[in-house]
Amino acid sequence: MSSFAPSIAAVFLYLVSGGYISLQIAKLKNVQKSWLITACCLAVIAHALSIYHLVFAEDGYRLGFFVALSLITCVVNFLIAVSGLRLPILNLFVFLFPFSACVIIAALLAEGPVTPFNNIPHGLFIHISLSVLAYSLLMIAALQAILLAWQNHQLRNKHATGRIRLLPPLQTMETLLFDIVWAGEITLTLSIVSGFIFLEDMFAQSLVHKTILSIFAWLLYATLLWGRHVRGWRGNSAIRWTLSGFCSLMVAYFGSKLVIELILHRSTL
Repeated sequence: MSSFAPSIAAVFLYLVSGGYISLQIAKLKNVQKSWLITACCLAVIAHALSIYHLVFAEDGYRLGFFVALSLITCVVNFLIAVSGLRLPILNLFVFLFPFSACVIIAALLAEGPVTPFNNIPHGLFIHISLSVLAYSLLMIAALQAILLAWQNHQLRNKHATGRIRLLPPLQTMETLLFDIVWAGEITLTLSIVSGFIFLEDMFAQSLVHKTILSIFAWLLYATLLWGRHVRGWRGNSAIRWTLSGFCSLMVAYFGSKLVIELILHRSTL
């Protein structure tokens, strides 16, 4: 089965759902949770099938830049859909759905490197799985921080009416942000520890930048959580630290893949 059909189905569902959210926001109405989560779950299933057929090539695994990004967006959408059953985070889909559609198309068109099957042992698979989950949770935290920044700006400028009324209270949004950061930090800790356990040398030349930047991101998130617990950090301080940690983490993984696959590879052609 080709990855084309599920990819197109996922793109269609994401765009339709994203259009629905945008229309509801424009009308200053809340989205219908049951309908949106159902549509998202169908899109995620199609998205996952697309990734499966892209990753598993005849002679190995294909985990290039856009395929890896597609995998993370798929996990993010799934986590938000599940969490949205009890948490007020479905508005994050207004960013994610169009972005996910673009990433799926890019992954479908791009050609990534193939890693032979026997080059990924079980320990490495565990490390990769934990890394994807950590990146996904902390991406959700970054999106939540962006939404919180907009809400904070609107309230400071006394714009308490209009679209901002569709969001939960500011304190609820901040509490949710720190809950997500806690989950992401714990998973990132497990990812880094598993890397030291299962990889031969985390400071090898091909991994040193990724390791250092990941540890730096971990320190940024740890500082944020310490500041919240000890000094009561909130508002702009929480937003800045969250986005700084996310930027460091994304450069650690996607920055290196972008340079190696899309810049250096093209320069050698």
